[in-house]
Amino acid sequence: MRIVFMGTPEFAVPSLKALCDAGYDVVGVFTQPDRPKGRGNKVIASPVKQVAVEKGIPVFQPVRIRKDGVEDLKSLAPDLCVTAAFGQILSQEILDIPRIGTVNVHASILPKHRGSAPINWAILQGDEVVGVTTMMTDKGIDTGDMLLKAETPYIKGETAGELTIRMAELGAKLLIDTLKAMEAGTLERIPQDHANMTYDPMLTKEMGVIDWTHSAANIVNRIHGLNPWPGCSTAIEGGRLKLLRAEVAEGVGQPGEIIVADPKQGLVIAAGEGAVSVTQLQAPGGKPMNSKDYLRGHPMTVGTVLKEEISNG
Repeated sequence: MRIVFMGTPEFAVPSLKALCDAGYDVVGVFTQPDRPKGRGNKVIASPVKQVAVEKGIPVFQPVRIRKDGVEDLKSLAPDLCVTAAFGQILSQEILDIPRIGTVNVHASILPKHRGSAPINWAILQGDEVVGVTTMMTDKGIDTGDMLLKAETPYIKGETAGELTIRMAELGAKLLIDTLKAMEAGTLERIPQDHANMTYDPMLTKEMGVIDWTHSAANIVNRIHGLNPWPGCSTAIEGGRLKLLRAEVAEGVGQPGEIIVADPKQGLVIAAGEGAVSVTQLQAPGGKPMNSKDYLRGHPMTVGTVLKEEISNG
């Protein structure tokens, strides 16, 4: 079976490696174009491209696969395409090229959390169970027939970055199970219940501004769900303080009020309901630190109220 793989970030890497390790014939890899990254704006190849190059697989990087990737895909004559966080929408013309179709590895328990950031939104919305679904791609956004699912409990305090690593490995295993079932003729296609679907929007930098009038649980989920990108922060004198990890705590005060700031007890800030214990933070221009260590060198005044101009957009 000739397979073309389409993926871009770290989440997709285990799936590509799993296909190669299982002996499947990966005849080509499509990934997003190299882009500048970091403070130096150095042009970096995607994680998927780096693996493909290591394994000697031909790499294609169309700006828009619907326009400048059609002929390349046709030339590879794939039996099956596999996608995992590719980052581009596939047209019907693209979907019609592989003989069997296109299988997508999607990091949610469909039909919940359709969209481009399902792992983040699972944490943001407080899901206790998370998972991966393999599905047949159609022209909609994550609307195709489901194939197999794998579920796992969300580990309290896990960041989106940490959960992505777990989901990537879970998705890779599920992909191989899916292809084996496909080859054995035992794979069922299960239509999604569109009445129970949820679709989540793309993440924005503005989402990282903490609104202290929200509940402590909501704020903690936001801190973890947006770590590492776009990250959460709150205004302090001299700049913005990044909040990397937190826990729900007891305490009462005006939303945003610092109610504990002690090198032994840590940093606790009142929320609209309950309080937030910030356990890890990053000062402007500094490195991630335990909040207790931070407070030893940067005292904060109890009673100070952290306020933000919250956009309604």
